[in-house]
Order: sequence, then structure tokens, then C-alpha cells
Amino acid sequence: MQKGVGMKTLLDSLKNYKKECVLSPLFKMLEAMMDLLVPVLVAGIIDRGIGLNDTSYLYSQIWMMVLLAALGLGFSVIAQYYAARASVGAASELRQSLFDHIQQLSIGTLDRFGSGTLITRMTSDINMIQNGLNLTLRLLLRSPFIVFGSMIMAFTINVKCALVFAASIPILLAAVFFIMLVCIPLYKKVQSQLDRIMTLTRQNLTGVRVIRAFSREKDSVSEFDRENQKLTKMNEFVGRVSALLNPITYVLINIAAIYLIKIGAVQVNLGEMSQGDAVALYSYMAQMIIELVKLANLIISINRAAACADRVSSVLKEEPGMSYPVQSEQPEEKNSVDFNHVSFAYPDAREDSLTDISFHARPHTAVGIIGGTGSGKSTLINLIPRFYDALSGTVSVDGVNVREYGRKELIEKIGLVPQKTELFAGTILDNLKWGSESLSEEDAWKALKTAQAETFVREKESGLYSIVEPGGRNLSGGQRQRLAIARALVRHPEILILDDSFSALDFATDASLRKSLRESELNTTVFMVSQRTSTIMHADQILVLDDGRLAGIGTHEELMKTCEVYQEIRWSQVPEERPLDGIHMEAAV
Repeated sequence: MQKGVGMKTLLDSLKNYKKECVLSPLFKMLEAMMDLLVPVLVAGIIDRGIGLNDTSYLYSQIWMMVLLAALGLGFSVIAQYYAARASVGAASELRQSLFDHIQQLSIGTLDRFGSGTLITRMTSDINMIQNGLNLTLRLLLRSPFIVFGSMIMAFTINVKCALVFAASIPILLAAVFFIMLVCIPLYKKVQSQLDRIMTLTRQNLTGVRVIRAFSREKDSVSEFDRENQKLTKMNEFVGRVSALLNPITYVLINIAAIYLIKIGAVQVNLGEMSQGDAVALYSYMAQMIIELVKLANLIISINRAAACADRVSSVLKEEPGMSYPVQSEQPEEKNSVDFNHVSFAYPDAREDSLTDISFHARPHTAVGIIGGTGSGKSTLINLIPRFYDALSGTVSVDGVNVREYGRKELIEKIGLVPQKTELFAGTILDNLKWGSESLSEEDAWKALKTAQAETFVREKESGLYSIVEPGGRNLSGGQRQRLAIARALVRHPEILILDDSFSALDFATDASLRKSLRESELNTTVFMVSQRTSTIMHADQILVLDDGRLAGIGTHEELMKTCEVYQEIRWSQVPEERPLDGIHMEAAV
């Protein structure tokens, strides 16, 4: 992405702070004017106050300098206030816009970006943008104003000496902009490596139990050290390049200062310029030195902010990935799901994850889904709430293509318990209210009872108000799964999807939960993904997946007669049912 896009993002972020963007540089310019007047006063003090021993004039000029300093301080504080207000406010709005936009992105797009880089762009990158905006508002006009103002003031004092200013400024600016162009791509690489560090850190922290279980702490530390060293070396290299600005600026400006002093001394000796004017010219040169150094550092900050703005802009410009109609189609029936020759492949995958899947789930029935690892079970159920779009074929809910539903209408029909249970910091009741914000305690207890979670929740001292730590780490795997099931039940979904949600339950709890779901008054069509045949064997319809294809469909009894894949899964779990002579199960029956 080009640099212009990043700069446009920086400017767009300030559109709601136009007043602050005018007032902050304005007061900085007023402060700069106070600074530019000081050398003139110093020249008068030297030539008249000291040279002519005019004490009253001396003290009056000193008080004038104090007044200028006080005014400069006041203008600087006001400028800083408006700059901080604009930069912090703009960064806050940009962060909120980025977060809101991320929420609109499709699951496939989020998978492509990765959580590590998105976190970095919302935190480190936007903080860098905030700092860049703050410095830009305060110094982008002030520093050039001082530089060119010093040159103009020099021309009012002595034209021959002022030519030194006129010659040195373009040379300095050329050096600054050359280093700036070199640094821009380097800062982008630094932020990309920071993404890698963020991803690795998140992975190690979330997987710390597994790392310790396999005694891989040293390997994790070594991997982090390698990536951290890469980031360090990148920062050191770009730091060395950008650090050239200060010495180059100092060398060039001091050469100009030496030449100025030489010319000024000759002019003083010839009587064409007073000593006070020579001191004033050197003061202007000193001011120019300081401001050019500030400008060099400002340009570095702007470069980093622009590089970060490019990265933020790349996310904001990303299309959501899915379009939704303004008005949803009205369904003709309730609680049904249809797959019609559906195929699906993940981005950049060489093969389809699902191939030509067709089935009809009748309302208020239980559908079991089983198959080997990687057979496409989770992929299939993720197409129902439209987390992904099928590449070919149609997925319909209640007789309507899922693409014809609005964003909320489809999701409100579905209660999903994902394969990886996610609970959030708060109380048990807070987590259940994710399913229904208006949930009453009575309904919460009903859902917990159906999900076989009532007993352990009542045993807790605070009951529904017991604290759940982030990720539910203070609960067992089975407790987390049962709370997630209860959270899905409280919304009274038309379609309940349980993606291997019984895996952490013992067989007795598994059986009790399935019985409770059958006897509940939810009138829900249930999809149960499981590795256990015992979990799905009583389903009205079982889908058997094998390498993304539908290997069989029917009841448990039918599949035990007709589907070899299902037979092998069943016999691997219940070996005693395998015919002793190895003949087909149908013959054994």
C-alpha cells in the first residue's frame, strides 16, 4: 500500500477535530513569534543597553523578554492541550472504528489476517498514530515557521549574512527527506515483525498448560528469543538509519554557523553591522539548528505513524466479505435445514473441505454428524449460521437461502455451542445473558437444568453470581461445555448446533444431557457433531462424513447395515459388537 493511503488515514482521523487542528498550530505559531522576537531584543540590549550604558532601556528590554517568555509558555500550554485533545480523540475514534469494522469482517477474512496482527494494529499501531498526530499538530508548522522566519529576520538584519541561511536550508531539507524515504519501508517491516511477536506471545500464553505438560518451556523461550532478536535487529538497523538525521543536520548547520560567524566578523570589523546584530544572527542560526533537529525527529515520527496508518487502513479498507440483503426473505417453514449439492474450500486450500453435500433436516428432529478427524464435520455446521459461504450449491434454513437473510435474522434462529468453548470474564449469569440480554434468573436455572449444569452451579457459594475467569479457566472442561450449552438454550433457538460439545463429559452426564434435550419443550432442530457413536446413535438422522464427502445417511440401524465407514467407527469404539468371523454386520444380524 502506498504512503499516500496512510497519510490520508491520518488526515481522515482528524475530521471531527477541525477546531483543535486549527487552534493548536495557531498557538504554536504565536509561541514561535515570541521566540523570533527574542534575538532582536538581545541585539538591542547589547548595542544600546550595554554598549551605550542605557540602564533604563536595558531593564525595559529584560522585562519585555520575561513577558515574551510568559506569553510563549501560555501559548505552548494551550497548543499542547488542543493537540492532545485532537490526537487522543482521533486515535480513540480510529480504534473504535477499527474494532467495529473487525466485527463486520467474515470469519474467513479474520482467519487470513490472524488475531496477532489485528491486536497489534489496534494497540501499538494506533498508539504510534496518536503520537505522530500530536507531534504533527505541534511542530509541523512551528519548525518550518522558525526556520524560514529566522531566514527572513536575518535578511532584515544583513542581506549578505542571510544568504548563508538561504543556502543551508534546501541542503538540510534534501538530507532529511532522503533519509525519510529510506526509513518508511523499514518501519513497515518492524511493525510486521511485531505482529509475529504478538502472535507468538498469545500462542504461548494461551497454550501454557500444553507447553508445560510436554516440558517445552525451553523450546518456547528459544523461539521467542529468535523472533525477538529479529525485531531487535530490525529496530537497531532502522534506528541507525534514522539516527543519521541528527549528526547530518548538526554537521551541515554548524558548517553554516561557522561560515556565518566568519562573514559576520568581517561585517562587524568593516562597521557594516553591529555586534548586537551579529549575536542576533547567530541566535537565529541556533534556533534554526534546534528546529531542524526537531523537524528531523518529527519526520521520523510521521513516517512511523504513516506506516502504521497504512496497516490500519488496510484493515479498514477490507471488504466485510459477505453482503446481506436490506430486507430478509420470509421463511415458509420453521426449524428445517437443507443442503443442496454444497461444496466448500478454505482460501488457498488445494482441495475441497466439503464436496457435493446434500441432505434435508426435518423440523424438530435430531441430526447426528460423525466422521474421522478432518472429514469436514465442523466445516459443515459452520455453513448453517453462514460463518462461511459455500462455493457451490445452496444452504437453506427454513426453506430460505442463508444468503437471503439479514445479518441478525439468521443468527437469532440459531443457538451455537462451538467446538472450543469460550466463556468470558464476569459471572455465570453474565455469560448466560450472551444468549438473551433479558434473561431472568428463573429461565437461567431452567437452561442450566436442561444442560445438566444446575447441580454444580448451586453448589457454588454465589450460585448464578459466581465469578467466571477469562476463558473459564476456573472451571473444568465439562463445566465449561455445560455452561456453553445452557447459554445457547436460553435464546430458545429454532436450530441448536452442538459441535462436539459432549467431548469433555462422562458417559453418564452425556446420556443425561441427551435425554434432557429430547424431553425439553424447546421444539428445536438439533445438530450434534460427535466422535462418539453413543452420543448420536439415537438421532433421527445421522450424516457420516469421509474426507469431505457424504459416505452415508440414515439412522444408526440403517448405517450399521449399509455404511462401512460408520461400521468401522462403531466397532472401533465398541469392539464387542464386531462380528467374530469378520462377516458383514447385516449377515451377523
